Amino acid sequence: MATARQIAEALREIGVLLELKGENPFKVRAYENGARAVEQVGDAIVDRYRDGALGEVKGIGQALQEKIGAFIESGHIPLLDQLRAEHPPGLLELLAIPGLGPKRVREIHDMLGVASISELEYACKENRLRLIKGFGEKLQAKVLDGIRFIRASAGRKLISDVWPRAVELREQVAGLPGVERCDIAGSLRRRRETVKDIDLTVASSHPEQTVGLIARLKGIEELTGHGPTKVSFRLKGGLAADVRIVEPGQYAFLLQHMTGGMEHNAALRGHAKSLGLRLSEYGLFRGEELIPAGSEAEIYAALGMDFIPPEMREGRGEIEAALEHRLPRLIEDGDLRGAFHNHTNWSDGANSIEEMAAAAEAKGLRYFHISDHSRAAVYANGLDVERLSAQLDEIHEVQKRHPKLRILTGIEVDILKDGGLDLPGDILSRLDVVIASVHSRFGQSREEMTERLVRAASHPHVDILGHPTGRLLLGREPYDFDFDAVARAAAANHTALELNANPHRLDLEPDLLRRAKQAGARIAINADAHSREGLDDLPLGVATARRGWLEKTDIVNTWPIEEVLAYFQR
Repeated sequence: MATARQIAEALREIGVLLELKGENPFKVRAYENGARAVEQVGDAIVDRYRDGALGEVKGIGQALQEKIGAFIESGHIPLLDQLRAEHPPGLLELLAIPGLGPKRVREIHDMLGVASISELEYACKENRLRLIKGFGEKLQAKVLDGIRFIRASAGRKLISDVWPRAVELREQVAGLPGVERCDIAGSLRRRRETVKDIDLTVASSHPEQTVGLIARLKGIEELTGHGPTKVSFRLKGGLAADVRIVEPGQYAFLLQHMTGGMEHNAALRGHAKSLGLRLSEYGLFRGEELIPAGSEAEIYAALGMDFIPPEMREGRGEIEAALEHRLPRLIEDGDLRGAFHNHTNWSDGANSIEEMAAAAEAKGLRYFHISDHSRAAVYANGLDVERLSAQLDEIHEVQKRHPKLRILTGIEVDILKDGGLDLPGDILSRLDVVIASVHSRFGQSREEMTERLVRAASHPHVDILGHPTGRLLLGREPYDFDFDAVARAAAANHTALELNANPHRLDLEPDLLRRAKQAGARIAINADAHSREGLDDLPLGVATARRGWLEKTDIVNTWPIEEVLAYFQR
């Protein structure tokens, strides 16, 4: 069955190909708006089509209804097939390069005949791109940097895309005869933002028999490796998986080995060697004697250290801290009391204030913040002063129906190019919590962007700096600025830095979280939810905070709301 994601991707591709063709911008925008509308409705879009109610969805006119219907019924849209035939397939790959929009890609193709990333890279190294009018050396260098970024990201997938597949595979394997334990390991267990494959560990008294059963699992497209204790394969869709099987007595050692990053495992083996021991995935040995361990905690204890949580096993000082018994007590999922940075259908969200509040209440949250976009975000139907005032009235009415949930008023206000804000102070002063974010002019110089963010973080009405680095995983690198200067400004002005839990962002990344804490800045874990389902991303934000060594007290939305508001007001 067609999914909302597949439909949205098809509509978005039509828009891009039309723009490459030089079509009317309004027509192009209609497909982008239609894709966003489909994403907001979610997989219920299929039911809307079956019920003849597609026309009730804002942003989906008659022409889009026909194309969505065609995709649901056949998996194809004739216009998309036609456009694909008219354009070299490599042109779409070029659009993934930062700084290249459809207009520039079309110019490059027309002037140089370039139709793939490899051809473009060659043209840049031959200094041909700068010869096109309006391009120049600076853009050519930026394009080369973008190509390097894409090469480095090749084959990686968002954790949010891989985790459900890994859970499904684990359940399949765990249900096989003879399997005593099965766990997700590798970078997935460490909750890395992007991963290349799935790693599973299995305990079985009959490893070779279990390998044979796994090799015949439903959903495997191709076996790529097969041995007495290991099987590798590709799932349908191309995702790779590796499964390792050992006897139950060796299982803790395998799980530890398969979970730790390369640097962590190397340092751990080095520490074991310093104690006269030998550590591997098969056991901890003193000479030929096996030191038994029924759990990972017992392995670390045998090495004279505290248990190191999986998210910290990256070789960044955690072994030394565990030996000295100074590991932080990491934040846990149940510690979050509230959620900031949530959008509704007043701007570009899918659900009403009432629906979002009910979803927050169902998750056990005690306070919930509404922060739709401000007027500069025209593409997101941002709120001007008049509409924001009207929204505040609705929030007060919804609050009466949810006495157990504190609904906080707010806005996600755009940070303008000079660090000023998109709305005046008199309206911002009426709000409980104000988030300020950069949504434009990402290419400013390091000095300009630093000054812009420091000024915003120091603004008396700004409480949270949203998605501070602006990165989009596998899509856009962070903008260039002095993070430590911004963190110091945030700490000095009681402005929290956001850990945006949206799996496309996960901004801030772990190293910056540690630096923020060192600077004295507080963190807010926010879902940046644009629908009720978006709140499901909060645990991913908690996992990222754990990777950044953060404790409960470092996160403002683990505090009682009175303490949070008092902190911001100071």
